[in-house]
Amino acid sequence: MNRLTGKVASIDEMIELVKQTPELMSQVTYWHTIPPREGRYDDFPAELNDQLQEALKGRGVSRLYSHQAESFREVSRGRHVVTVTPTASGKTLCYNLPVVQGILNDESARALYLFPTKALAQDQVAELQELADAMGADIKTHTYDGDTPPTVRQAIRNAGHIVVTNPDMLHSAILPHHTKWVKLFENIKFIVIDEVHSYRGVFGSHVSNVIRRLKRICRFYGSNPQFICASATIDNPKEHAERLIGETVSLVDNNGAPAGEKHFVFYNPPVVNEQLGIRKSSVLETRKIAGMLLRQGVQTIVFARSRVRVEILLTYLQELVAHELGSKSIRGYRGGYLPKLRREIERGLRSGEIRGVVSTNALELGIDIGQLQACVLNGYPGSIASTWQQSGRAGRRQESSITFLVASSNPLDQYMIQNPRYFIERPPEQALIHPDNLIILVDHVKCAAYELPFEVNEKFGDESLKDILEFLTEEQILHRVKDRWHWMEQSFPAHDISLRSAAQENIIIIDMTNGARVLGEVDRFSAPTLVHEEAIYIHEGIQFQVEKLDYEEKKAYVREVNVDYFTDASLAVQLKVLHVHREAVHRGLERQFGEVTVNAKPTIFKKIKLRTHENIGSGPIHLPEEELHTSSYWFTFEDEVAKTMTTNDMQFALLGLSNVLVHIAPLYLMCDPQDIRVVPQVKALHNKKPTIFFYDRYPGGVGLSERLFEVHGELITEAERLIASCGCLSGCPACVGPIEEVGLTGKQLSLGLLRQLGGSR
Repeated sequence: MNRLTGKVASIDEMIELVKQTPELMSQVTYWHTIPPREGRYDDFPAELNDQLQEALKGRGVSRLYSHQAESFREVSRGRHVVTVTPTASGKTLCYNLPVVQGILNDESARALYLFPTKALAQDQVAELQELADAMGADIKTHTYDGDTPPTVRQAIRNAGHIVVTNPDMLHSAILPHHTKWVKLFENIKFIVIDEVHSYRGVFGSHVSNVIRRLKRICRFYGSNPQFICASATIDNPKEHAERLIGETVSLVDNNGAPAGEKHFVFYNPPVVNEQLGIRKSSVLETRKIAGMLLRQGVQTIVFARSRVRVEILLTYLQELVAHELGSKSIRGYRGGYLPKLRREIERGLRSGEIRGVVSTNALELGIDIGQLQACVLNGYPGSIASTWQQSGRAGRRQESSITFLVASSNPLDQYMIQNPRYFIERPPEQALIHPDNLIILVDHVKCAAYELPFEVNEKFGDESLKDILEFLTEEQILHRVKDRWHWMEQSFPAHDISLRSAAQENIIIIDMTNGARVLGEVDRFSAPTLVHEEAIYIHEGIQFQVEKLDYEEKKAYVREVNVDYFTDASLAVQLKVLHVHREAVHRGLERQFGEVTVNAKPTIFKKIKLRTHENIGSGPIHLPEEELHTSSYWFTFEDEVAKTMTTNDMQFALLGLSNVLVHIAPLYLMCDPQDIRVVPQVKALHNKKPTIFFYDRYPGGVGLSERLFEVHGELITEAERLIASCGCLSGCPACVGPIEEVGLTGKQLSLGLLRQLGGSR
């Protein structure tokens, strides 16, 4: 440590300082150290263009990492490729090298790059431009998104060697107007899809269909492009990439990038009320840890799960270090910032001028911000894959780095913090998509028919295309002439179809704070719980209260507010089993997977205090019932188990168990916790027995509940472990739920029910 400034001289000294601070170490539940990793290199492939080699050497790259060289070789052999390596391991060169080489060899060659966000697209264009400038090559690279001026669009269509866009623009602005993009589609050699893991659930199912449409148009123009994909680490990268693009891919996962020693610290805020299980605010503890790092001169990134938390933490940290570092050295980064401001912050982080940044997961994806020294996660990011990505933002090539995971009170955070080995030893989650979900598929068949007529023997996914085409003909959307189906409606289908939702009839959210502006939209099935009157709707972290929900006109009117609670609606749900696809019976428990209809009517909403999750009030909801046909997994307790409890006790036991399961189910799914619902029934309609249902919250389902059916045993084991290890007396927000919800014996009843199952997992 420097005696004059009181600051540590290196990140290694900082790590030692943390270890010698009892106030911090008393709350550390686990300290995991990952040893440094040497780089593994390959010489430039013999076929790599000389110009390209010289440009790389000029940028200090004299050899490739092993995965970069292997990716290049696989693409050179004509294969579709997915490269899977951690954050900051040089994935960009895996696709830029073969694409640039292809254009240098054939000036007419074209490439299409797909990125999930505009910021990533801008970042990649800058990277490509630098490479082209270093070679003195005339490779025209352009972004094509909603911000592209109309005057520039014509030039991009005609002259762009590399068009960089996002799935939404491809879906609504490029494919429907393919006749304006003849130069691209006739000459397209490569399609690059970065951040493949982010295309999952409903969004991924839509994107897979957009890619089917893209390939169909390429075939029409006589091209057969090669797919080059890149992904952060997930459990099923090859299978996921193949489902997404509908082609066999080569997997490249031999990461050759070097890495310094990494320290991952699990930190649980101190308990302030033992009986109720309430802990000190994770925001305040995050401020304390990040403030200490910044004061010691350690360049730090803080991740928070909402825009509100980003702004609160930013304010706290700027106050803490303003007199030492100046408030401009700590910046925020989130959606809603203008691109110019975001670029300025990214440059400041790379140069070291900005010492700290507080971000939403906007910085989780591969935007170039250099490598920082420390990372503080305010709350578990929701998946193992996201956690490793965010942590990977800290750690220069040869230097040590440290990540703190600061847990909140919710059961998933508490599970992770108390079972660190689970996190360390478990592979990241599987990315799941269901592109043949009938509702999503029919939407894209409409879009594809608008783009090009369907021929009689065409295929579009695994479902029977002929049945769908005949249905659309009956609906007078398509018109059949001999062996071809033509679009005949006046409207333009892509504009009415959102890639982020499975239902077409979305509710538009209108902000009335200053005039009237459209804020966003929610799908019809989410509306009753998210935008009922008096609900707190959070958009990009800003809180809005719903003043009126016009269900007939499909509009919700909101106004900005500043309150210290959020709302959570209760649904009265009836599930009716339509069909059982899979089942298993074992020691007092039957589990099944199949199709259900869900009739849901919102009844009341609760006001839940931010940070502590206390229930501070409630109110009624007056809305009609909604019906949803979806897939579900459920398990039923047999009579000998049910007979051991009264009906009242069984209700509390099932409710407590459901509260735990709804939080730990995302451990096995790369999904938002809202994507899967859990419903307990003391007497299920179909068998009159105590049953817990999980169902996909999207019409037709997207594969989430089927995955849970497969990991049932692990799910039950982890639920028992979480409840048993919780330090509260009778139940709390970190396990079965607060005692006012599950009763004084809710915790014991839930645990007793699980233990009666014994070996049923």
